[in-house]
Amino acid sequence: MIETIHFYHTNDLHSHFQHWPRIHELVTTRKKWHLEEGESSFTLDIGDHIDRSHVFTEGTLGTGNVELLNKALYDVATIGNNEGITLANNELENLYQDAQFQVVVGNLLNQNGEVPNWLLPTTILTTIQGTKIGVTALTAEYTHIYKQLGWQVTDAFGAMKAHIDHLKDETDIIICMSHLGIQVDEEMADQFPEIDVIFGAHTHHILHEGKLVNQSLLAAAGKFGYYVGHVTLSFDLEKKEIVEKHALLYDTNELKESPNEEEFLNDLVKKGKNLLSVPAFTQSEHLQKEWFKDSTLSSFFGDALNAFCNTECALFNAGLFLTDLHKGEVSRFDIHQLMPHPINPCVIELTGEELKDIYKLSLNESWPNLELKGLGFRGVVMGKMITHHFKVVDEDLIVHGRYINPTDRVRLATIDMFTFGYFFPAFKVLPKIYYMPEFIRDVLIAHGQNNNNRNN
Repeated sequence: MIETIHFYHTNDLHSHFQHWPRIHELVTTRKKWHLEEGESSFTLDIGDHIDRSHVFTEGTLGTGNVELLNKALYDVATIGNNEGITLANNELENLYQDAQFQVVVGNLLNQNGEVPNWLLPTTILTTIQGTKIGVTALTAEYTHIYKQLGWQVTDAFGAMKAHIDHLKDETDIIICMSHLGIQVDEEMADQFPEIDVIFGAHTHHILHEGKLVNQSLLAAAGKFGYYVGHVTLSFDLEKKEIVEKHALLYDTNELKESPNEEEFLNDLVKKGKNLLSVPAFTQSEHLQKEWFKDSTLSSFFGDALNAFCNTECALFNAGLFLTDLHKGEVSRFDIHQLMPHPINPCVIELTGEELKDIYKLSLNESWPNLELKGLGFRGVVMGKMITHHFKVVDEDLIVHGRYINPTDRVRLATIDMFTFGYFFPAFKVLPKIYYMPEFIRDVLIAHGQNNNNRNN
């Protein structure tokens, strides 16, 4: 007898809720259909469901996303880097407090080296026919960042080997929910033929009909809810083996429009705005954003970054500012609209000569109009590189009015998205300090509050 088992999967939604009503309708309706047909189905999310650039996620600190997963009857979810490293330790601890699904992460421990009580390293799903499906999950190894937030993210393949050894004698099928990226998934399939299906994420790759690597079927559904994945396994109950594997994607643009989609989206924004409509500080003057030149707003933020990081100079891009900073009472919602990016402040330690090279790189004329997506940036264009309180004049480096020798050590305040090597390759290897869990918008709020305290 052949048993048909269905898996529906989403990944990297990043709080793009535009198609969530259709996703909800698809996965809940299909679950009901399969049950009526005597077939088992499971719904999985492979991480980065949350993104704090959305006001609803920011206002609820992700618990609103968990509520949506609950209502859509998800069975298992894992975490991506947006759940793992854009929330403070206690916020991640509380994120899944009301989850009605299992949270599986196979390579995350707390700072004491113990499994956190809100997750399982593996779990076993059981079909209607009694087939046992071993599930584990792996999240991307941002080791140093996790450590700073009070977590240990362990070697993914080391964890996988241990979990397979544990599951292979207890289960009939093994699946992995991987927030590691397509290249790592392919390596995993080569190294661990015991894995029957790898549900992928992180690199936002699209596999319309899956991809067979070694013995494993790779499945992935892109990003932002544009697709929902559907994997079907045909399992021979007598031989205890999979005889067929299929993967396909549903384009959510082609799904039937759900009732009240616009009302649903507006309601999420309203809830988030209400939660964030609390005073942050009072601003004494209107500061206007400018994307292609220095501005009063860029100077205000540069001073905020220097004060927070205890530095004399700063580097950031003017495209960070999406609105003006208005005069009068400023709410946390206002600041979120101004700087929605899940980006952290950072300090780079470098020599005067190295900083001079950075200054020259920052003059790249192609960067201001660059339409950047990712690295935490949630704006439109990169904008001008703001070199706050440092410049090069006649080959001399001047920091805050002082001439700096080539061998002098300088601490530069900047933003973490510049440390990944895409714009300033030297930043990837230079000594650096990340500040967490504070986002750059928290730095702006702290500066505004300090100004209020000085003026009172």
